[in-house]
Amino acid sequence: MYKLIKKEGNARRGEFITPHGTVQTPCFMNVATCGAIKGGLSAYDLMNIGCQIQLCNTYHLHLRPGDALVREMGGIRQFTGFRGPVLTDSGGFQVFSLAKLRNIKEEGVTFASHIDGRRIFMGPEESMRIQSNLASTIAMAFDECVENPAPRAYAEKSCAMTERWLLRCKEEMTRLNALHDTLNKQQMLFGINQGATYDDIRVKNMQTIAKLDLDGYAIGGLAVGEPAEVMYRIISAVEPYAPADKPRYLMGVGTPVNILEGVRRGVDLFDCVMPSRNARHGHLFTMQGILNINNAKYEHDDTPVDSACDCPVCQHHSRAYLRHLFKAKEMLAMRLAVMHNLYFYNHLMQLIRDNLDQGTFTAFFDQYAGILDKRI
Repeated sequence: MYKLIKKEGNARRGEFITPHGTVQTPCFMNVATCGAIKGGLSAYDLMNIGCQIQLCNTYHLHLRPGDALVREMGGIRQFTGFRGPVLTDSGGFQVFSLAKLRNIKEEGVTFASHIDGRRIFMGPEESMRIQSNLASTIAMAFDECVENPAPRAYAEKSCAMTERWLLRCKEEMTRLNALHDTLNKQQMLFGINQGATYDDIRVKNMQTIAKLDLDGYAIGGLAVGEPAEVMYRIISAVEPYAPADKPRYLMGVGTPVNILEGVRRGVDLFDCVMPSRNARHGHLFTMQGILNINNAKYEHDDTPVDSACDCPVCQHHSRAYLRHLFKAKEMLAMRLAVMHNLYFYNHLMQLIRDNLDQGTFTAFFDQYAGILDKRI
């Protein structure tokens, strides 16, 4: 259930009420693909740095350790120790991005595992069963993620198939939630808007899936190579047709400025591997822009990464020490850098919510939209 608290323009301040806790929105979901953050952060670390939702991946967990094992362990929340809501991506994006050999049919997709090459079949029903075994709070519908740019004819055909897959996902989830031995009988289902970069296909698709009264609606298939301006245009085109009483999720996005732009257009939920991935290479986010801690100028710098940051890293360590850890190839380097970046993203969302509460989001946007993605 989504509760709208207030709006500033199209930007929405709300609460997303789930069986595993209430999420304050707008919110960034931290990506623990295989049940862990790459960079050595645990579920307990996530809770300490303000993470509200953990995102795990159906494709990866199905391959390893196997969703049956996760079910045996009590579900993904019990398995990882994360006590808040968990969203599981359907696996569709990974099937199309990682599988070298795949065969797409109406029934689903046959593909080769990127781990050992074994042949696997996944369709809407299989994705729902795997996610039911994982017992996540929110399950994503199985969809085809089309590369951009895509020929219009293919985008229309794919979008129609994704709509049919969504109906099958909803039917299967209803069946699974009614079973006596299902771990999470209140599992929620989000549909995914597709249509490549064609505004009219996107709008028609959103109008169609909005009628299904799902628990939430995602915009997928963006941030996959198209210019940011195109992504913003698609969000603006689709937003008026997304149900106002349901959360809106922009999948796989993105940079701090992408998030500001998305919030301004009415998006409630975001996820991206960028903060953790960039951190592992020493690229750190601050309210003044992005710095590369590997640069020589930080060798003797005894100041924190961001003097305005309250994260454990900035409270206890200097830029010089963090740079030393990266140069020495110490594992601690990645852990501290990832911790800082994820704290930054979660704190940025808190600042966005605070400014929406105070009616000052537009001023906040104007102040930081030209700064946060710049290289220092």
